[in-house]
Amino acid sequence: MEILFTGLHSLQNENHKLTGNTSIWMFPIYGMASFLSPICRRLKGKSLVLRGGVYTCCIFIGEYITGSFLRKFEACPWDYSEARLNVNGLIRLDYAPLWFCAGLLFEKILCRR
Repeated sequence: MEILFTGLHSLQNENHKLTGNTSIWMFPIYGMASFLSPICRRLKGKSLVLRGGVYTCCIFIGEYITGSFLRKFEACPWDYSEARLNVNGLIRLDYAPLWFCAGLLFEKILCRR
């Protein structure tokens, strides 16, 4: 997912090779999406907006905690300090719609109804 996102983002820099990048640290971080499984079961039958909002908050919290931990070891693969809507350079609030959709995608994968 991240390779796709960073590859498409490279178009802004006129990189027509669509070069994407990531870090090995992202494998366990994205793997933490599996923790959404019990949450999605509890949210079964609730509105799309509520479910997506809860997933977005969970993803932001996970991103902030893992980023804070990795930053202590100078290993955090992202730094959003230059972004206008960042929180301590660790999360970007303008990514909320993307995380909203990603959370609902994770729900489809993890909690087949």
